[in-house]
Amino acid sequence: MTLPPRPNIIFIVADDLGYADLGCYGGRDAAFGPVSPVLDQLAANGLKLTQGYSNSPVCSPTRFALMTARYQYRLRGAAEEPINSKSRGSTTLGLPPDHPTLPSLLRAAGYRTALMGKWHLGYPPAFGPLRSGYEEFFGPMSGGVDYFTHCSSNGTHDLYLGEEEKQQDGYLTDLITDHALDYVQRMAPGAQAGTPFFLSLHYTAPHWPWETRDDEALAQEVKTNLFHLHGGNIETYRRMIHHMDEGIGRIMALLEAKGLARDTLVVFTSDNGGERFSDNWPLVGGKMDLTEGGIRVPWIAHWPAVIAPGGVSAQTCMTMDWSATMLDAAGAAAHADYPLDGRTLMPLLRDANVIDEPPLFWRMNHRGQRAMRQGVWKYLRVDGNDYLFNLADDERERANRAPVEPERLQTMRAAWEAWNVSMPAIPDDATVSLGYSVKDMPQR
Repeated sequence: MTLPPRPNIIFIVADDLGYADLGCYGGRDAAFGPVSPVLDQLAANGLKLTQGYSNSPVCSPTRFALMTARYQYRLRGAAEEPINSKSRGSTTLGLPPDHPTLPSLLRAAGYRTALMGKWHLGYPPAFGPLRSGYEEFFGPMSGGVDYFTHCSSNGTHDLYLGEEEKQQDGYLTDLITDHALDYVQRMAPGAQAGTPFFLSLHYTAPHWPWETRDDEALAQEVKTNLFHLHGGNIETYRRMIHHMDEGIGRIMALLEAKGLARDTLVVFTSDNGGERFSDNWPLVGGKMDLTEGGIRVPWIAHWPAVIAPGGVSAQTCMTMDWSATMLDAAGAAAHADYPLDGRTLMPLLRDANVIDEPPLFWRMNHRGQRAMRQGVWKYLRVDGNDYLFNLADDERERANRAPVEPERLQTMRAAWEAWNVSMPAIPDDATVSLGYSVKDMPQR
């Protein structure tokens, strides 16, 4: 199949979305109806992956991998689980501006670049989107903000246009959509004339606090504790996803109106597995866990010029693979001094039946977790306990095969150890930030 010249690229990332929160991944309808009709249609008209992963079960480490197409463990800031507001002013806890990134490499290849939404990779003046390859930025710098006051967990206003604070009334999910629409509108003439654009569209939805468009009154109630431990429910959570889905629908409609949809690669995923109100069925665990529910996430790709509709793939992949894929699709080369760990998935986009199964690796400071996926097999360590699972037979990771297949366990453990030696060690001063514990809600 002949590829179109330099596709526009929109990389949509939800925040803490669970594996089965979308209808196309088995999610149930809400009381108001289907939760994600737009994304469901994108999957039906494109490619849906059932065995795709995030690079980490927590937000900022995954975003380091997304930005660099490399294992996040190579950078000091990604050892924070996650970067928190206490890092404001730090010159070490962020994405170094001199490190090549997905947007900087695309920009060097002639793309226009923008991030609309969450950054969460360090604070200015040492770090920031405009210092790492983006020409434009609108959104919060930190991890979680209130949807109406746009204040972070320490009460600091955290909404920026470029590097200047932006006071703007409105529901954050809709504001992110509005700025994305404005960007596509402005970029359309150039794209039609042969200058493509790269838009990172990183929603904060459905991350806490649990606020829909109709819940502005809650902003004052949760301003001293954005974790919103005393509130929220499944219906509110589903409505938050629906607001994001509506915004994506508006963007897809604009691409159609401008004649850009056919030659635009749209990729959708989540930065990690689901949190309190998410649906991860049939997986167990969630955010902060290396069990499947913490790292297996939706992956949808839509590119009518290349991807045949209705594709479903069991290809294993990680966040950094999609970043490498976008560089490949754009004809942009990696920096010679920073070879990519991610691998291109372009063969899969052309043919949904392609399967390639290189090993995937993870580690977490939290609970001393480690994991490796190779084919249908997964090696896992949590709290010093080693497990072996056949995910083809047991996606819920309940039937530990380690006692009956000790040689396979040893082989995979040795492979993980060898990979781990190739990565920088976790620094002694790296922090784990947990917003709640079993005191706040029962264990999963």
